[in-house]
Amino acid sequence: MVERVVLALNAVNEAHEGAAFQTDEREELCGYIDRSLSEHGVDVVALTARHGLGRYRLTDKWRKW
Repeated sequence: MVERVVLALNAVNEAHEGAAFQTDEREELCGYIDRSLSEHGVDVVALTARHGLGRYRLTDKWRKW
């Protein structure tokens, strides 16, 4: 689900030639995704560790734009 959200946000940003979101807005959205997962019982640290990923890798594909 997170991947679909991140890819959809990337698509919106690409449709606007990389100018749909400012860096701080992307950071806020990534934080919101992380908090939402945690609030719904997902242990993000454990989830990413099980897949050999760092804590913020779930949203890194989008965070770096």
